[in-house]
Amino acid sequence: MADNSTMTRRLPANTGDDDIDFRYLFGILLDKKWLIIITALLALGLGVLYGMLATPIYKGDTLLQLEKKSSGVPGLSELNQIFSEEASAAAEIEILRSRMVLGEVIEQLKMNILVFPDRPAYVGRFMAPDPAPAFAPKPLFAGYRDSETFVTVSRFMVPERLQGRAFTLREENGLPALYMGTDRVASGPAGELLQSEDGSIQLLLGEWEFGDEPLTLIKLTDVAAVNGLRGALAIREVGKTGMLSLTMTGPNKERIKVTLDAISEAYLLQNVARRSAEAENSLEFLGDQLPKIKDKLTEFEEKLNAYRLQSESVDLSMETQSVLQQSVDIEAKINDLKAKEGELATRFTREHPAYQSLLRQKASLTEQKRSLDNQIKALPETQQEILRLMRDVEVTQQIYIGLLNKTQELRILKAGTVGSVRIIDKALVQPNAIKPQKGIIAVMSALLGAIGSAGLVLVLALLKKGIESPDKLEEQGVSVYATIPLSEKQVKTNRLTDLKKRRSRKVNAAGVPIPLLAQDDPTDLAIEALRSLRTSLHFAMMDADNKILMITGPSPSVGKSFVSANLGAVLAQTGQRVLVIDADMRKGHLHRYLQSNNNLGLSAYLSGQCTKEDIIQSSGIDKLDFISRGKAPPNPSELLMHERFQSLMHSLSDDYDLILVDTPPILAVTDAAIVGQLAGSSLLVTRFGVNSVKEVDAALTRFAQNNVEIKGAILNCMERRASNEYGYYAYEYGKSND
Repeated sequence: MADNSTMTRRLPANTGDDDIDFRYLFGILLDKKWLIIITALLALGLGVLYGMLATPIYKGDTLLQLEKKSSGVPGLSELNQIFSEEASAAAEIEILRSRMVLGEVIEQLKMNILVFPDRPAYVGRFMAPDPAPAFAPKPLFAGYRDSETFVTVSRFMVPERLQGRAFTLREENGLPALYMGTDRVASGPAGELLQSEDGSIQLLLGEWEFGDEPLTLIKLTDVAAVNGLRGALAIREVGKTGMLSLTMTGPNKERIKVTLDAISEAYLLQNVARRSAEAENSLEFLGDQLPKIKDKLTEFEEKLNAYRLQSESVDLSMETQSVLQQSVDIEAKINDLKAKEGELATRFTREHPAYQSLLRQKASLTEQKRSLDNQIKALPETQQEILRLMRDVEVTQQIYIGLLNKTQELRILKAGTVGSVRIIDKALVQPNAIKPQKGIIAVMSALLGAIGSAGLVLVLALLKKGIESPDKLEEQGVSVYATIPLSEKQVKTNRLTDLKKRRSRKVNAAGVPIPLLAQDDPTDLAIEALRSLRTSLHFAMMDADNKILMITGPSPSVGKSFVSANLGAVLAQTGQRVLVIDADMRKGHLHRYLQSNNNLGLSAYLSGQCTKEDIIQSSGIDKLDFISRGKAPPNPSELLMHERFQSLMHSLSDDYDLILVDTPPILAVTDAAIVGQLAGSSLLVTRFGVNSVKEVDAALTRFAQNNVEIKGAILNCMERRASNEYGYYAYEYGKSND
């Protein structure tokens, strides 16, 4: 039994090194290089397959120019100051994307009517009939055609609540029939209006050549149709040039071209209609003013004629006519300035230089008018009255003639209105598809596959808790006595043994022998590691209390039995008398390695069924004896606690140079803690990548609680990996040059 003073465990070392070990991460990726390569190739294949099966997407474009437009009333250049301003590209883009323009295009082309075959979503393309001949006309919108079917829809109206719902078009007795679900809506000859009983659903077909599969009809809502068209349409201003570039993508080149041209035409027509509407409004205003001005002119002329007859005065002197002409001119100029002042008042404040200049002109003309009025007052009363009446007639006549001229100009302008938009380039669709870009998809697929698999490998490696380095055990305060490489030959042997167990029905599975690697291949690297362990044990057990060495582990399937059997053989090869005891009376299978029977064993001796001499068996290896576990007892722990086990170990110590005791895992049962009380030395076998640091720590804690000192640890089944340099040289040295 170990002294209590030696049971104090060393605390794990705290290196404080939180830096990322990029070399270790690179090693992990190198270990899984084939997985990453295969995943990348698989992703590459999927990318190539997608590129071959994906629907080609084409791109078309058209170019529009925004020209300067007038903000004043067209045609009234003498009554309004015309201010020119550049059309707002942002505003025009929004107009192009508006429901006013796109809705008109949708209605014109019937883009809100979908007609397509009723096929499964993903495999339908492989079930489709042959396409129609290239020379045959195909409906771009509101229709469908293949080698068997040719149907076009001239009109399809449904209530708002049924917009977006799928209808089915079938053939019954040679006539088209419209269904909604399982309910027939209407039926009748092609070319005639089909409608429901209440008339809310109406369908008018154009072409009708029906094949074997039904067609699905959907009337899209205005929102869905406009949003769908907006999604395929992109508009941008080319620099600051006032040029708008319209681009559209889709699977049908002809449809793209027709749609872009329709959008350009609809936008141009609404622009022309808007400018024509301005002229129309001006004509309405002038048409309302002309009769009033004419009535005033007639009134002034009648007053002038009546006064002349009354005063019997017909002619004016040359001086009076000159004053009259000046007065008329000044009055006309003042009226013109008043109109301009009204225009300026809507755009500028009175402090603006242009407004101040107009006010100065108006003040000057008013002063001239006042001077003329003073001259007129000096004339005889008859001349004054005639002059006043003639001035009213002349001024009103000038206004009337001016309005007549403007009316004619506006009529001409309306008839030949040209919008502020010009179509520079008609729609043109690129001959090659822009999607899918097969090369880029293939490269990106392979890259994403490699990155995804590499990321998964790193995540799994970070989540994996298994010990992959002796340093992890050293951090737990346990000396690593040996690192045993994974024996490829032993792995193959285990596979053959398992296969033999499955195929054999006559032999008990527990009795199928396992070849001992120390005899079968003594040059194997795993055996070389056990020889190194033998050397370490020679010095480690010099200060031990007895010759008993316990081999245990934290959990099952770590290779305790493999280590015990082969270590015993290696120790016996040096001439020592070695005894191997299988103390795992539950599931021990050391007898399979040492080619011994399991009829009488440790359980039989401890239960008093036989003597010591009955249970000791020869292993067939010189100086190596063996005690099997025997039949599995119902109370293994109680048998190990019996004084017979203690007396057995003491008596055997006198007969052998070293006793190896293979025990069950400490975290599963307490047998190892009982055996450890009698062992002078104990070794803990851990398996590479299987046992975690927490498991080892829990096992050490369990032994410490039972006052059992673990002398050291053995890291079994060490695999050669790029992420783990430990054992690299052993693997390299083990390679044969033959």
